[in-house]
Amino acid sequence: MSKEQPNNPLHGIKLATMLEHLYLEYGWEELGTILNINVFKNNPTYKSSLKFLRKTPWARAKVEKLYLKTIID
Repeated sequence: MSKEQPNNPLHGIKLATMLEHLYLEYGWEELGTILNINVFKNNPTYKSSLKFLRKTPWARAKVEKLYLKTIID
């Protein structure tokens, strides 16, 4: 049973999509600087970044917040 989430701007957007958008917008080095997350600073890849973000709620929250900021501005 699915519930509609009309007030959630991230509903239906995959983490991989957010990460790709942010990578294309900023690049790994700038993401590491802006978010201060080591996975973006030390030999970053999509696979390692996604794995880390899926396991780490505080880091995922930072990525989601930056993503929302970039799509609104």
